[in-house]
Amino acid sequence: QVQLVESGPGLVKPSQTLSLTCTVSGGSLTASPYYWAWIRQPPGQDLEWMGGIRYDGDTDYSPPLRRRTSISRDTSKNQFTLRLSSLTPEDTAVYYCARAEGLRTLANDYDLWGQGTQVTVSS
Repeated sequence: QVQLVESGPGLVKPSQTLSLTCTVSGGSLTASPYYWAWIRQPPGQDLEWMGGIRYDGDTDYSPPLRRRTSISRDTSKNQFTLRLSSLTPEDTAVYYCARAEGLRTLANDYDLWGQGTQVTVSS
């Protein structure tokens, strides 16, 4: 059984950079045709696809977040990482890592999810 677990800080300051790591067990980041994404849900709002990384390392980003978002991976550790810069209180959300078969930008298309981690941006 493939499992995904998010880790990182729960509280960050405005203007700082958020770094979250997703650790994958029971599967490989390099296995075709899988696609590994970050998805978030602000309070009272819909799930928002942020971006992801393909099994071969190619990345994609949501246009509104593209300038602030970077996704990378460490295949030796079977981990991929989200970095989101220039944080504001509007970035407060539950952040999830998730897996789909191929590139998908709708949360409903993801078949496997981590438990989510709450991130609050506040001074």
